[in-house]
Amino acid sequence: MTDAVLQVEDLHVEFRTHAGIAKAVNGVSFTLHQGERLGLVGESGSGKTTTALALMRMIRPPGRIAAGRILLDGVDLLAATEPEVRKLRAARIALVPQGAMSSLNPVLRVRDQIGDVMVAHGATPREPELTALLARVGLQPGVINAFPHELSGGMKQRVCIAMAIALRPAVLIADEPTSALDVVVQKQVLRTLGEVQRDIGAAVILVGHDMGLMAQFTTRIGVMYAGRLIELGEVRDIFRHPLHPYTRLLTASLPSLTERRAFRGIPGIAPSLLDPPPGCPFHPRCPLASAVCMNQVPPLRTVSGRDVACHLVTLEKDAGAA
Repeated sequence: MTDAVLQVEDLHVEFRTHAGIAKAVNGVSFTLHQGERLGLVGESGSGKTTTALALMRMIRPPGRIAAGRILLDGVDLLAATEPEVRKLRAARIALVPQGAMSSLNPVLRVRDQIGDVMVAHGATPREPELTALLARVGLQPGVINAFPHELSGGMKQRVCIAMAIALRPAVLIADEPTSALDVVVQKQVLRTLGEVQRDIGAAVILVGHDMGLMAQFTTRIGVMYAGRLIELGEVRDIFRHPLHPYTRLLTASLPSLTERRAFRGIPGIAPSLLDPPPGCPFHPRCPLASAVCMNQVPPLRTVSGRDVACHLVTLEKDAGAA
């Protein structure tokens, strides 16, 4: 397709520690198209947020982007200088950070925090523009003079969204924007995010661990585990017929409104990124693991119209073709 706004190719991010090198992102590749809503989902420590920060070139020591390419409108962000990246941040790619309660400056009014984004890119913040921006995210004009401590959690999150869309970026990354919010406010914030996305025509990457929210908001889902992208496909396909055993367990853990059943979690814990298991990183927890899973890392291959990294799925496909 020719409408790609963001292309991630073989991205690797690692953190150097006293115990060794932790590979937080290990060979992630995907393409984001204009107006698309892509979800990155997985357990804590799967590499979702690290991937998001890498896309913003915000990985700091002891972390580093070890390899890969991130093409934004054809410009390789990893090859760009820091001043060049600063010009692109907020203007072409913006971040709604995780935890709005700790992301806003507690001693600055909302007008100054949004204004800083505009001033950094040579724009002059005027009050009519700022109040219109707040109205776009469902906030009253008076919020412009408020300090963060005077706002609720949902209002803080909306302010962060307003800051992210101030310059109408082409790519909007929302890193768990509904964490620490109650379910009613979660729905309101997601609705606001969807409305502003349509308004400015941006593509959105939603990072989170809640499969239910992903089903409501995204059009395509990438499932991550131990720093790897293990399944990528349309949201309906992922939920109707998940291919990877980890994806199956994730979807099976969702509560049902139509039938009574015992809660099903995923046994075991995520592997250490300092010392991952050989072969498929999920095989110690996988109920279907075989000998090949314990010795060979499965590549990401296209199966039934989506990308999946699983030896069992690949063997089933080859057997069916034969």
